[in-house]
Amino acid sequence: MKHWVWAFAIWLAASLALAQVPPSPRELASYSGLLAAAAKGDVGAIAAAIAAGADLDARDGHGRSAVHIAAHGSHYEAIKALARAGADLRAKDSRRYDIVTIAAVKNDLAMVELALALGADARAVTSPYDGTALIAAAHLGHAEVVAALIAGGAPLDHVNNLGWTAAMEAVVLGDGGSRHQATLRALVGAGADISIPDRAGLTPLDHARRTGYARMVEILTVDSRR
Repeated sequence: MKHWVWAFAIWLAASLALAQVPPSPRELASYSGLLAAAAKGDVGAIAAAIAAGADLDARDGHGRSAVHIAAHGSHYEAIKALARAGADLRAKDSRRYDIVTIAAVKNDLAMVELALALGADARAVTSPYDGTALIAAAHLGHAEVVAALIAGGAPLDHVNNLGWTAAMEAVVLGDGGSRHQATLRALVGAGADISIPDRAGLTPLDHARRTGYARMVEILTVDSRR
């Protein structure tokens, strides 16, 4: 692969955390009814809005429903209240993020676990990159979230539209440090297929060797044989 193409792919994938942003102060100030209640995590106001006939699937200008807004705010009781009322916990916003991916990017382990317990889908294909919450978490080195998603049935070997798996992103977009090592170890331990190459034909092991990530090389060789 030509250098500029590879550099662009890395830049594009690294923009994931920036592509997903919580509602701005202006947006928060503009909300009313159910969306305003979700933004504040006000369970009483959520119940009142629903009793008054609020649309559980009402969206803001970025396609966020009340569940997305509550997830961005880490409002756990609000998510429970919305789930009890029948809100769609698998809904995606205009950039195709669901609440599991929102929580995974935010490193909000409690929200990930709650969402999955309430019926959200760890297997969902999300984001403009046709990825998964697991790939997003692996990219950012959120090892505990990665473990929770694996336990929740997330697909270990899903390949996004950049041609990368979660294991690949942990190496290529990671810093080689302890967080990404723990992430890679969790994926390898769960049986992720580390032989899947990128579009240039390079495996995670090839990349780990090229970047000098010695501990990752060990995980991909010694640990993978255990």
